[in-house]
Amino acid sequence: MPADRLLNTVLQYYQDVHDAAKTDQIIGTTVHLLTHLSNPLNLGVLTSQLLTAPAIWHRQDGPRTALRVISVYSTAAVRIRDNEVEAAKRKGPVDGSGLGCEEWTRAVVKGADDRSRRWQHLLVLAGVLMGMEGNDRHALSRALRNTLEQAVIMAANLALEGNIEDGPTAAASIVTALNFVFPLLSEHHQAQLNCDALLPIAIWAITGEEGFCDAQFLRSVDRDTTLQSGHVFSWSAQSSSCNLLREMEKQPLVANMGPLSRLAAFAVQHAKDTTVVLQAQDALLVFTSRVLDTWQKNRFSEIDSASEGSDLSPETAQATWPLLWQVFKKLLFSTAAVLQAIVARSLLDPHMLMHGMACGIASKSLQILRNMFFISNRNGNGAFQVYTFVYMTSLDVLSRDALATETFLREIRPTDALLIPSTHLLKTLDLYYLNVAEHLPLSLPTDACETLIVKPAVAYLSQEGPMPPSMTDIFESAHSAILSVLSCPQHSALTIKMTPFYIVKLFESFPLHISPRQFRVAFKTVMEIVSPPFPIAAMDPHLSETLLEMLRTNLSTASTQSLPRNLGSVAGALEETQQEPLSEQSALVMTLIDSLPFLPLPLVEEWLGITALAMSEIEDARLNASVKKRFWDVLVNGEMDVERSTIGVAWWGTKGGRELVLFGGAPQSLVMSGALNGDATSSRL
Repeated sequence: MPADRLLNTVLQYYQDVHDAAKTDQIIGTTVHLLTHLSNPLNLGVLTSQLLTAPAIWHRQDGPRTALRVISVYSTAAVRIRDNEVEAAKRKGPVDGSGLGCEEWTRAVVKGADDRSRRWQHLLVLAGVLMGMEGNDRHALSRALRNTLEQAVIMAANLALEGNIEDGPTAAASIVTALNFVFPLLSEHHQAQLNCDALLPIAIWAITGEEGFCDAQFLRSVDRDTTLQSGHVFSWSAQSSSCNLLREMEKQPLVANMGPLSRLAAFAVQHAKDTTVVLQAQDALLVFTSRVLDTWQKNRFSEIDSASEGSDLSPETAQATWPLLWQVFKKLLFSTAAVLQAIVARSLLDPHMLMHGMACGIASKSLQILRNMFFISNRNGNGAFQVYTFVYMTSLDVLSRDALATETFLREIRPTDALLIPSTHLLKTLDLYYLNVAEHLPLSLPTDACETLIVKPAVAYLSQEGPMPPSMTDIFESAHSAILSVLSCPQHSALTIKMTPFYIVKLFESFPLHISPRQFRVAFKTVMEIVSPPFPIAAMDPHLSETLLEMLRTNLSTASTQSLPRNLGSVAGALEETQQEPLSEQSALVMTLIDSLPFLPLPLVEEWLGITALAMSEIEDARLNASVKKRFWDVLVNGEMDVERSTIGVAWWGTKGGRELVLFGGAPQSLVMSGALNGDATSSRL
């Protein structure tokens, strides 16, 4: 059928509503016409009619229709460009309209007239620009491309001004178009975008019904989850909730969540109104709170990552569970990307640096990360630079204000510091609390430090009996939190009171609950804290020797069996594969060696001898060799200061240290030939 007659037929079909198959056929014919109509006026008419056609817009499905229209013009533009390239090669006519790229572009853009809305114009302009200039095609002259980019920005800004009256379909379409065309715009044109109006709808697109649906998909997942015998959870791959998740993954905005989060981050950075940025952070806080609340009501929240293999049915473990966590990771990455832009701006924006404002922003950022911690804490999902920047920067800003720090910790503090929660999710939130609290004791008064950090940490350190895998990280975090408090000079009184108790807990934890390296680091840290020049050494000068005696006592009963490798976590695996084999005995001797650089000067020589004797009692030659190597490292590699090194050299050279270390015994007395015996009673002359 000639193109002109086909045009009349398509225009007639535009006026009615059809089923999906017929609509797809109409769209395919539209693409054909766009590439074969030779009259520029007809191209304008076709575009004008398409933007108001009931056959195209009756579904009101937002991003899908927007993407369909963009694809129509992008595909047609690519074909026009390819035809022009082919014609240049053949130096003759080829199949198609015969119009050049620039003439075709001008004709199509003229069809975006006053009969349609600005957000619809944006779809056409975006499609044309993508088809002509995407993937380094460079089909347009610099002047026309510049004009087209300017038209995209103008249409976008006008559409953003009227998006409230146009409704959610318009908002979703604007975001969809900008999501695809934004990387093609020059920095000059990107800077002209009305980011104050763009940011709210970009956040809505991420969190709302066109994005992650305000976490409502989790309610559907919970309804379709069943508990089988043996406490095994089953979630069928044929369930309605699984199909819902698959459909959500195919949504244009969710499928392109990475570019969308970067677009939202750009809007955060370039918004002129600080209030809009603060509202965006509040929206993320509300959204992530809803995610956490909904997940808490989901039965899957009971499952520890270490027990997934036994708690999930085979179908769930292989099909539906990975799909859920794929969505979760997208949610985490996109939210963190926007939050990173907010935190970065808060460091420079004078309106966000006002007294009380900066700490409030940091507090909300940490709340958002807490709400997503059940995602970021699993399988290393939080180990990326953007997340780390948000976390550490927010902690740094918050710690500058003692009152804000204390208020924040009280808000997220475990409900009862004396009880260990029974559910896996609450333990995960407690882990986040202890991780955060570890960074903040310098900002807190001593009484608040004891209440908000020491007591919750002690509750976990006091746990007895076998420890499930889920408790390993939180147990280690409790140790770190205690050490951070003990390391603060202004909390010396609390340190003196806590140190003996903590060391007892430390010995009780080793080697069952913490690794040799972690034990050595903890004991070494405490020894440094209670030794000069820290003020505690003057307040209680015998404390360091008391701790060493406790270590010596435990050494006498330590096992000589090699310790198993702790591969229960990624961190544990990395840590243990980098360490030489150790027994409980050799690990304690290593700990004694680590403590030598921090001993008060009068104790150095005595404890060098005690350490050498302890090394001689290690019977396993391989373990003994690694301990001796560590001992020599401490003596000669600069870990000791000048005074302690001098004592060590003298002990090694003239006071029997060499014989003790190399031969494992006291040196024989050196006497001259013919000298008198000390016990002689008379002369033999």
